[in-house]
Parts: sequence; structure tokens; C-alpha cells
Amino acid sequence: MVKIFDASVSAFKTHLSLLILRLGMGALMLTHGWPKLMRLFSGEEITFPDPLGLGSTFSLVLATLAEVLGSLMVMSGLATRLAAFSLIFTMGVAVFIVHANDPFSYKELGLVYLIGFIALFITGAGKYSLDRLIR
Repeated sequence: MVKIFDASVSAFKTHLSLLILRLGMGALMLTHGWPKLMRLFSGEEITFPDPLGLGSTFSLVLATLAEVLGSLMVMSGLATRLAAFSLIFTMGVAVFIVHANDPFSYKELGLVYLIGFIALFITGAGKYSLDRLIR
């Protein structure tokens, strides 16, 4: 029973948890970015929300870069805070601008991603990352 309420965390568990969070969040976000990447190269007419007035194509390019490149960077732990920031911005726009008037159920997944990437932005990549090797 004492173990259940033990609030101490070893450095190993912290770094392992950050690795699991990075890999999980990055892989799941990549499943949203990959179809966008395929849409960019499909040759079809691009229809994508333009919430910031940058144009549909450029908005799709930015979202795709964040969701594909940013996810890969988060997963590898390379420039993790920069990559997490791009994903925080993308999810913030999706949740609070694109889906602002939608029911909560449309925003929920974006909020989950937003919270996870905020946590990674605050903590950084941890020991098991390219950031650590570079530093």
C-alpha cells in the first residue's frame, strides 16, 4: 500500500517516461500529418482551412511540417522544444480557431495533443534523446 502513494520518482523513471511520451505523442501525431503530406503531393486541388489568412496551401504546408517533421523530431529527441512548440501552435490553432465553435468532442483530441506537447516543451526530451547527445 505504501508503494501506491509513493511520490518519489527516480531519474531513470523520469527519463524513461519522457521517452515513452515522446515516442507515443510523436507517433500518434504522425498519423495525422502523413495524410496531409500525401494530400500535398497528390496533385489534387487543396482545400484546407486558412484560419490565419496565409492561404489554404501555405496553411496546409505549415500544418504538415509541424505534424510530420515536428513529430519525427519529437520522437528522436532532436530540438525537442522547438518541435514541440510548432505542434503546440498547430494544435492551438486547430482547437481554439478552426474548431472554436464546434462541440467539445471535436476539440478533445487536439487538447490531448496540446497538453502532451506542452509537457514536452516544459521538460525537454530527457536523457534518451539526440538533444542529450548533442548537448
